[in-house]
Amino acid sequence: MSEVETRNGDQAKDLRRIVDMQRRPARAGYGLRSLAVLSGKGGVGKSNISVNLSLAMAGRGKRIVLLDADLGMANVDLLCGLSPKFNLAHVIRGEKEVLDILLPLGENLSVLPGGPGVRELADLGEDALLSLIDSMSVLEGMADMLIIDTGAGIHRNSISFGTASDAVLLVTTPEPTSIRDAYGVLKALAFAAAGKADVTVVVNMAASPEEGEDVADRIRSAASQFLGISPSFGGTVLRDDAVPLAVRKRTPLLTAYPDSGASQSLRAVADRMLGLEDAREAPSSGRGVKSFFFRLARGLGLRR
Repeated sequence: MSEVETRNGDQAKDLRRIVDMQRRPARAGYGLRSLAVLSGKGGVGKSNISVNLSLAMAGRGKRIVLLDADLGMANVDLLCGLSPKFNLAHVIRGEKEVLDILLPLGENLSVLPGGPGVRELADLGEDALLSLIDSMSVLEGMADMLIIDTGAGIHRNSISFGTASDAVLLVTTPEPTSIRDAYGVLKALAFAAAGKADVTVVVNMAASPEEGEDVADRIRSAASQFLGISPSFGGTVLRDDAVPLAVRKRTPLLTAYPDSGASQSLRAVADRMLGLEDAREAPSSGRGVKSFFFRLARGLGLRR
């Protein structure tokens, strides 16, 4: 088989995956749920968590769309070995449809490249925003959850994604600077969301489950006492040499090293967040993709 035939066959297979996700009916009364992944600083493994948590949830039968919305360090494509030709900016400009830019990544998971389109959201007029939201509504029928990999820190864009989403996953490590900056994100979220933020804390690169739980307890206690919010504990992801090896392979950890300690940790986090572990309640239905983009536009400062 020639290289062209192989490439065309791969593209046809990818298209069939997206169409299959779209054809599967949404549950009655069920709205797409949005989850923004935030961190206080860079280098804590936020994007790795976003990618592999998406894979783990997809492995549990959830239909996931992963939006790469990190303006400064967008690297979901690198972690997944993808080469996007188009991104959200092409949809905003009316040059492409959403289905044209989605990149399948295994069963039940597609990546939505954000690129400069995330920045252009803030410059949309009301008519253009309504047109974009109408085009993005296709996600409502093809996904159960939209996971957003945001930028690190307390920049307006990142916090806007957090407040627009149904829930937030806050990633930290045991390092003191990471803990301090994670608390800074919680403070910004509590202020922007008037104390109504639904936050789950995950501790990455921990030496042991006990260390991760201790770090999370300190953050949660301070947030409850001083910010009036009560984050949940999503679990601990252990430090693992398999993680940098997977990055160098440009292959997600769960695909490259499915039996590694970190992969097992990530699947446990996914199960806990889906209500499949520790008798935790399953997450409530989301408010849908249209509501998400309306709230996001307001947070970014919609141009009227």
